[in-house]
Amino acid sequence: MDPIGEEINCLALKVKEIIHSSGCQHENVIFLCIGSDRSIGDSLGPLVGTMLKEHKVPYRVYGTLENPVHAFNLKETLKEIKKQFKKPLIFSVDACLGDQNQVGSVFLKDGPLVPGKALKKVLPEVGDYHIIGMVNYIDPLPTMQFLNDTRLYTVMNLANKIVKVITQATDETSKPY
Repeated sequence: MDPIGEEINCLALKVKEIIHSSGCQHENVIFLCIGSDRSIGDSLGPLVGTMLKEHKVPYRVYGTLENPVHAFNLKETLKEIKKQFKKPLIFSVDACLGDQNQVGSVFLKDGPLVPGKALKKVLPEVGDYHIIGMVNYIDPLPTMQFLNDTRLYTVMNLANKIVKVITQATDETSKPY
């Protein structure tokens, strides 16, 4: 198997295990896809959210190209989720910046995501777990420049990888052990 396929299988298995061990029903599993469609580098979350809805995953999806969840409406979205769900399992999905050799990589991490960190924005932490896609690397130039200079090709590849991970985990969580 190719390394990318192996990476997707490994991450899908982890997502499946997290969902299964949480005991949450599908309707209480939330993918909170954060970002803005106004910046290529920051559009990863809304792209993933849109693609998940197109794949009709059995989970709740917040943050699409049509209705993005971003810095200006994140707090309201979190309030809405808290009102609607008692103890949801939240996976936050977002773009991130890092080392040049990690561009194009997807990471699944335990604990909440700190959105806007690279841009020094103070936003609430979100999620029980987070999935991040490394869209670009940090250099001495101003950070916002890297989100604006990010290649759409990289963002699309990352979105496709993340959606494969989630849909593969979905297909497998629907099947009995």
